[in-house]
Amino acid sequence: MKSSHASPAIDDAAVAAWFTEQVPSEWIDAEPELTIDGDEILVVLTIPDAELAGEPTEEERAAARRAKIGNFREETRGRRMEIAAAAEVRFARKVSWGVRCGDVGLLFTHLSVPAMTRLRVRERVVLDTLIDAGVARSRSDALAWCVRLVGKHLDDWLQELRDALVHVEEVRQRGPEA
Repeated sequence: MKSSHASPAIDDAAVAAWFTEQVPSEWIDAEPELTIDGDEILVVLTIPDAELAGEPTEEERAAARRAKIGNFREETRGRRMEIAAAAEVRFARKVSWGVRCGDVGLLFTHLSVPAMTRLRVRERVVLDTLIDAGVARSRSDALAWCVRLVGKHLDDWLQELRDALVHVEEVRQRGPEA
């Protein structure tokens, strides 16, 4: 489970336990994967792989997995909406859904939340270069691209940092009372 800055604070383990209770076990092959921040709870479900006869090609396997994800999305929409509505009241966050089937994944819904920042000229030049090169449509798009790139290449470091933050919170909770 990934978590970051949240307001108000919630117990990630309690959220995970709640979703594990709510999501029907026959839907999934593994515990729901949660990513939680101050705005959203992203729930990614791993469903059983598509069954294919014979020796399918990679393209056929990927197509079957996409079809299975599409069917799952339609068949579970009502119950997922009920779970999301209850979670949004309980945890004061929007709930978004995604599904993984084999090596194919799809986010059904997710928020796009604006984040304000102040950039110096050198940083703006980087963003403008990405726009000029056709990598991004706007500075906002370019900044999102940069964040995704950093996240992709620094996943291990970011996970280590998140783990350290959990430790800091534990120490803070054990600390002396003022």
